[in-house]
Amino acid sequence: MNQIKGKSFISTFGSDSLDNLIERLQSTSDPKRRYEYILWLAKSLPLLSDDLHLETTKVKGCISEVYVLGILLNGKIQWKGYSDALITKGLLAFLIKGLDNLTPFEVLSIDEKFIEMTGLSKSLTPSRANGFLNIFLKMKAQAKNFSIQSSDKNN
Repeated sequence: MNQIKGKSFISTFGSDSLDNLIERLQSTSDPKRRYEYILWLAKSLPLLSDDLHLETTKVKGCISEVYVLGILLNGKIQWKGYSDALITKGLLAFLIKGLDNLTPFEVLSIDEKFIEMTGLSKSLTPSRANGFLNIFLKMKAQAKNFSIQSSDKNN
């Protein structure tokens, strides 16, 4: 019943992929199972080559080293990233998977409240929860730059 109820009332958070990831995390109340899923996602992270570990791709406000880069291809952003910490790598992979192949406008339209809906903030340390938000904000900043660039081209 709980799963059917969850499906009936699921909100949309900005992309089908992000919705599916959040739904997956909401399907359990066990923090250990959520962590296991985040660690599993870490293995699927599209890697950012060392030469792209730059100040412009670095996520500020994270205790671990985190880099994220969006590349605009055919109007949609493809993401890659790197983190030296496994949990943070999983959180980064979660965001990359959830925001991949979206237009800059679609990324900018996503409200950070989706983070609360994952249920992760209850079990993450405050510094990791803050890092999760900072990664998302870095991705939004890059999307904003892409939207500014494309509006400049159109003028």
